Amino acid sequence: MNHKPFFLLFAILMVPLFVGNSFAQIQSGGFGDSPFERDFGDVKFLDAYFGTLNQKIEVEAGDSNVPFTVVFANVGTQDITGIKGQLSLPFGFSASDGPGSIIRADSDSNSLAGENFHLTFFVNIDKNVNIQQYPGTVKVDYSRLRESGVRTAFEDFSFKVTGDSVINVKALDPFLTSLRTNNVIIEISNDGTAPLSSVDIVASNTQTERASTTASTTNVENVVILESNWDVGNIDPKSARHLTATVYVPEGLKGDTLRIPLSISYYNAHGDQHVISKIVDFYIKGLIDLTIFNVDVIELSGTQMIIGEIINEGNEDGLFGFVSVEPRGDSNIKSNTQFIDEIEVDAPVPFNIPIEFDGEPKYGEHDITITVRYKDGIRDELFVTKDTTIFVNEPTNNGESGPDSTMIIIPIAIAIGVGIYIMRRRKKSANEASD
Repeated sequence: MNHKPFFLLFAILMVPLFVGNSFAQIQSGGFGDSPFERDFGDVKFLDAYFGTLNQKIEVEAGDSNVPFTVVFANVGTQDITGIKGQLSLPFGFSASDGPGSIIRADSDSNSLAGENFHLTFFVNIDKNVNIQQYPGTVKVDYSRLRESGVRTAFEDFSFKVTGDSVINVKALDPFLTSLRTNNVIIEISNDGTAPLSSVDIVASNTQTERASTTASTTNVENVVILESNWDVGNIDPKSARHLTATVYVPEGLKGDTLRIPLSISYYNAHGDQHVISKIVDFYIKGLIDLTIFNVDVIELSGTQMIIGEIINEGNEDGLFGFVSVEPRGDSNIKSNTQFIDEIEVDAPVPFNIPIEFDGEPKYGEHDITITVRYKDGIRDELFVTKDTTIFVNEPTNNGESGPDSTMIIIPIAIAIGVGIYIMRRRKKSANEASD
């Protein structure tokens, strides 16, 4: 039996099946189940975010009455009007009118063919909402011009609760010292819940910038700042970064407040660049620069005395000064303290502390530490120390005949003390008069 005609007929009958499957994706009116399926309508979804048309904003859990904008394109061939929208969001998001209300929005204008339009809704965010992506659906009702009836379009989309970034700046040590080069550390913190990216900081209105401006907003042009630009990088939520600067303050700014303006550029969680201004304040202290010198031992009325002088080479008086002597090593000199009051600028202040021994007197060399304790203009207590070696002689024999040295030394000591007191008061009065 010849099966050839049978197989030929079978092949002819099977051809339409294969051809039909090959082109089954293309059907009249569209692309069927193709992954490139397109629905030809008048409205096309473009974007959805928290904020208004011209500005996206960062939001976090617990925010209320927040604008939520959905942007569309009119891709049809005719203008549309009467645009209204309803928004459907997951659990945790509700209308600003209260739970259970429909989230509605109306467009206040027509949309020309080929142009974009938007709907802005107002939403409350529950305090338990997480920072992440969420799905949503929007329904748009509209009418074509010169056509009766209402058309409806539905669009699914995703949106993000970004968190909210909060920038604060402060100086870790808000005090500067005049006549000195100060190493300054400024803290830039992100106290919010959204990250900051590509943070750049510029100290504005510095001396270099001041040359090209006609007015100054702060007194920062009167100091020298060696660094004025910092590339900080990224700052995560609830974290901080530090930048350092070297600042020289001249003498004339003592007692003033220095205000350094900072221009901070960064990208927020939407990827939008923002530039904000912050000011870091510093208080400028006077300089107290003490030196202890001319330390020696003298005998006064049979008593050995440690004497010396203190000079202040700064531009501010030291307050509530004390001088202390403490033994070092095997010295058995007792610790002792003398109150010297103010330590004025450029006026040596003498001190004299009697020597007392802990146990039997030991004569000869003694290692001691002299400490000057005082307070500055902001009442911080400061210390200056000097390690030195003194030589203690045996006291002279008071039984020898001759005039009583006490009757001579005491008036001299009183005269010297009165003279120093009068000189210091005159100088202080002259300084107050000049101020």
